[in-house]
Amino acid sequence: MTYAVDKSDDQWRAELSPEQYAVLRQAGTERAWTGELLDESRAGLYTCAACGAELFQSGTKFDSHCGWPSFYESVRPEAVELLDDNSHGMQRTEVRCANCGSHLGHVFPDGFGTPTGDRYCMNSLSLNFTPEEQA
Repeated sequence: MTYAVDKSDDQWRAELSPEQYAVLRQAGTERAWTGELLDESRAGLYTCAACGAELFQSGTKFDSHCGWPSFYESVRPEAVELLDDNSHGMQRTEVRCANCGSHLGHVFPDGFGTPTGDRYCMNSLSLNFTPEEQA
Protein backbone atom coordinates (compact mmCIF):
# COMPACT_ATOMS: atom_id res chain seq x y z
CA MET A 1 0.00 0.00 0.00
CA THR A 2 1.14 3.55 -0.67
CA TYR A 3 0.96 5.88 2.32
CA ALA A 4 0.62 9.67 2.39
CA VAL A 5 3.65 9.79 4.70
CA ASP A 6 6.50 7.79 3.19
CA LYS A 7 9.87 8.01 4.92
CA SER A 8 13.03 5.97 4.79
CA ASP A 9 14.00 3.69 7.65
CA ASP A 10 16.79 6.13 8.57
CA GLN A 11 14.30 9.01 8.75
CA TRP A 12 11.99 7.04 11.06
CA ARG A 13 14.92 6.06 13.29
CA ALA A 14 15.98 9.71 13.56
CA GLU A 15 12.47 10.93 14.44
CA LEU A 16 11.30 8.24 16.86
CA SER A 17 12.68 7.06 20.19
CA PRO A 18 14.18 3.54 20.07
CA GLU A 19 11.12 2.23 21.95
CA GLN A 20 8.70 3.94 19.56
CA TYR A 21 10.65 2.69 16.55
CA ALA A 22 10.47 -0.91 17.84
CA VAL A 23 6.68 -0.69 18.18
CA LEU A 24 5.67 1.62 15.32
CA ARG A 25 8.03 0.44 12.61
CA GLN A 26 8.89 -3.13 13.69
CA ALA A 27 5.44 -4.15 15.01
CA GLY A 28 6.67 -4.65 18.55
CA THR A 29 4.52 -4.49 21.67
CA GLU A 30 5.09 -2.56 24.86
CA ARG A 31 4.74 -4.54 28.07
CA ALA A 32 1.23 -4.69 29.50
CA TRP A 33 0.34 -2.16 32.22
CA THR A 34 3.36 0.08 31.42
CA GLY A 35 1.95 2.54 28.87
CA GLU A 36 1.54 6.14 29.96
CA LEU A 37 -1.84 6.46 28.19
CA LEU A 38 -3.41 3.40 29.81
CA ASP A 39 -5.08 5.39 32.60
CA GLU A 40 -5.62 8.61 30.61
CA SER A 41 -9.23 9.64 31.21
CA ARG A 42 -9.44 13.25 30.00
CA ALA A 43 -11.48 14.22 26.95
CA GLY A 44 -9.34 14.61 23.86
CA LEU A 45 -7.90 13.14 20.71
CA TYR A 46 -5.43 10.30 20.16
CA THR A 47 -3.15 10.65 17.15
CA CYS A 48 -0.42 8.57 15.53
CA ALA A 49 2.89 9.12 17.34
CA ALA A 50 4.72 8.77 14.02
CA CYS A 51 2.79 11.10 11.73
CA GLY A 52 0.12 12.90 13.77
CA ALA A 53 -2.90 11.46 11.95
CA GLU A 54 -6.13 11.45 13.97
CA LEU A 55 -6.95 7.93 15.16
CA PHE A 56 -9.27 7.74 18.20
CA GLN A 57 -11.58 10.01 20.17
CA SER A 58 -11.42 9.74 23.96
CA GLY A 59 -15.15 8.98 24.08
CA THR A 60 -14.48 5.58 22.47
CA LYS A 61 -11.84 4.58 25.05
CA PHE A 62 -12.83 1.99 27.65
CA ASP A 63 -11.18 -0.07 30.36
CA SER A 64 -10.89 -3.57 28.95
CA HIS A 65 -8.57 -4.74 31.77
CA CYS A 66 -6.04 -5.98 29.19
CA GLY A 67 -3.11 -3.73 30.11
CA TRP A 68 -3.18 -1.50 27.01
CA PRO A 69 -5.35 1.48 26.04
CA SER A 70 -8.51 0.14 24.38
CA PHE A 71 -11.02 1.78 22.06
CA TYR A 72 -14.17 0.45 20.43
CA GLU A 73 -13.78 2.28 17.11
CA SER A 74 -11.43 4.56 15.22
CA VAL A 75 -12.21 8.21 14.53
CA ARG A 76 -13.07 7.19 10.93
CA PRO A 77 -12.97 3.72 9.35
CA GLU A 78 -10.38 4.92 6.82
CA ALA A 79 -8.08 6.24 9.59
CA VAL A 80 -6.73 2.76 10.24
CA GLU A 81 -5.66 -0.15 8.07
CA LEU A 82 -6.53 -3.68 9.19
CA LEU A 83 -4.27 -6.58 8.19
CA ASP A 84 -4.27 -10.30 8.91
CA ASP A 85 -1.51 -11.16 11.39
CA ASN A 86 -0.65 -14.85 11.77
CA SER A 87 2.57 -14.31 13.74
CA HIS A 88 3.37 -15.97 17.05
CA GLY A 89 1.11 -18.93 16.27
CA MET A 90 -2.04 -16.80 16.54
CA GLN A 91 -4.62 -15.42 14.15
CA ARG A 92 -5.10 -11.73 14.88
CA THR A 93 -5.94 -8.50 13.08
CA GLU A 94 -3.16 -5.93 13.10
CA VAL A 95 -4.08 -2.23 13.19
CA ARG A 96 -1.86 0.23 11.33
CA CYS A 97 -2.08 3.95 10.77
CA ALA A 98 -3.56 4.36 7.28
CA ASN A 99 -1.57 7.59 6.82
CA CYS A 100 1.96 6.24 7.44
CA GLY A 101 1.66 2.46 7.87
CA SER A 102 2.91 2.45 11.46
CA HIS A 103 1.92 -0.45 13.73
CA LEU A 104 -0.56 0.60 16.42
CA GLY A 105 -1.69 -2.68 17.94
CA HIS A 106 -4.43 -5.23 17.24
CA VAL A 107 -8.23 -5.30 17.12
CA PHE A 108 -10.22 -8.12 18.69
CA PRO A 109 -13.96 -8.95 18.48
CA ASP A 110 -14.26 -9.18 22.27
CA GLY A 111 -15.23 -5.64 23.25
CA PHE A 112 -18.23 -6.89 25.16
CA GLY A 113 -20.64 -4.17 26.16
CA THR A 114 -19.29 -1.67 23.62
CA PRO A 115 -21.42 -0.31 20.73
CA THR A 116 -19.28 -2.11 18.12
CA GLY A 117 -18.19 -5.23 20.01
CA ASP A 118 -14.60 -4.44 19.02
CA ARG A 119 -11.55 -3.84 21.21
CA TYR A 120 -8.79 -1.87 19.52
CA CYS A 121 -5.90 -2.78 21.83
CA MET A 122 -3.29 -0.06 21.19
CA ASN A 123 0.26 0.56 22.35
CA SER A 124 0.69 3.85 24.25
CA LEU A 125 4.00 4.27 22.41
CA SER A 126 2.05 4.38 19.13
CA LEU A 127 -0.17 7.23 20.26
CA ASN A 128 0.00 10.87 21.25
CA PHE A 129 -2.81 12.42 23.25
CA THR A 130 -4.06 16.00 23.04
CA PRO A 131 -6.50 17.01 25.77
CA GLU A 132 -9.67 18.69 24.51
CA GLU A 133 -8.85 21.99 26.23
CA GLN A 134 -5.60 22.17 24.22
CA ALA A 135 -7.10 21.20 20.87
